[in-house]
Amino acid sequence: MKSPLLSLPGAVPAEGVDEGVAAHYGDLFREQRALADGTGFVDLSHRGVLTVSGADRLSWLHLLLTQHVSDLPPGEAAEALVLSANGHIEHALYLVDDGSTVWAHVEPGTQEALIAYLESMKFFYRVEVADRTDDIAVVQLPAGSIAEVPEGVVVRETPYGRDLFLPRADLEEFAAGHGPAAGLLAHEALRVEQHRPRLGFETDHRTIPHELGWIGTAVHLQKGCYRGQETVARVQNLGKPPRRLVFLHLDGSEVHLPAPGTEIRLADEGPDGRKIGFVTTSARHHELGPVALALVKRNVPVDARLVAGETAAAQETVVEP
Repeated sequence: MKSPLLSLPGAVPAEGVDEGVAAHYGDLFREQRALADGTGFVDLSHRGVLTVSGADRLSWLHLLLTQHVSDLPPGEAAEALVLSANGHIEHALYLVDDGSTVWAHVEPGTQEALIAYLESMKFFYRVEVADRTDDIAVVQLPAGSIAEVPEGVVVRETPYGRDLFLPRADLEEFAAGHGPAAGLLAHEALRVEQHRPRLGFETDHRTIPHELGWIGTAVHLQKGCYRGQETVARVQNLGKPPRRLVFLHLDGSEVHLPAPGTEIRLADEGPDGRKIGFVTTSARHHELGPVALALVKRNVPVDARLVAGETAAAQETVVEP
C-alpha cells in the first residue's frame, strides 16, 4: 500500500518489506536529529493493523499471546509475541486497548497470516477480529513530542514515542500540521541505538525470545499456558539460548555498511575464521556513526573483537551470555 506522503518534497521510497513509505526525505541525519529532539513524525502506514473487539477479547488474547493481557488497563501499551509449538517466534504485536477494542500494529504483510491464526482459535469466545490496514494508518510521534493528537485517534504511548492509529484518509492533513516528516532510515537508526529487535530483521525461522531480550518486555514469565511456553520455561529455568543479540560499533572508515546477513567472525582468527554470527540490521547514526545489531553464538566472549564481513566491529552486550 503506497503512502500519499511519498509525494512530499524529497521523498525517496523505501525498499523491501518497508516498501510503500519513505526511506528518507533528503537528509537522513537531520531527520534523525529531529526525532531525537522530539519533533516531527514517522510515517509507518505500511504496517499491518488489526483490531480485536468483544467482551472476551482480553481473556482470549491472554491465552494465545506471550504477554499478560487479561487485565490490561485501557490506554496501557503492551508488546506480545505469537510462538510456534516449538517456541520459535512467528508474530510480534504492538497493542493497546481503548476500553472496548484492542488495537495492534504488526510487521508489513504479516497481518493476514496472524488474523488467520486468530480466527482459527476463536471457538466459543465472544470476539471479533478485523483487518483494519486499508482504513487505518500508523504514524509515530517521537518521545518528547508535544504535538497534539487529533481527536478520536487511538494512541499507544511507549518510552520511544506515541503510535497513533490514524484514519488513512487523514494522513496528508496530519502531515501538514505535524511536520517535518522523518523517513524509515532515521527511525531504524534510532531503533538500533535502542537495541530493539524487529520481527523479520533480528529473527529467523528458529529464533526464540531469550535470544533477543524479549523476556520481560514481550514475554511474561508468570502467566498461564500459551503455545510455545514449554520452550520458554525450559530455557529460562534449565539452560541458555544458543545465540544472543549484540550491538556493534562499526569501523567508520568503511564506505559501505555490512548488509543484513553479513557473516561475523572473530577478528583474531583472520578472514578464514569460523562464522560466529551475522548482522541483522545496520544503520548510520547521527551521533554514533555506523552501527548494527547482530546475532552471535552465546559463547562468544563479550570482549572479543569482531569482524562483520571486512568491517571491524566492537560489540556491546544486549543479551547476557
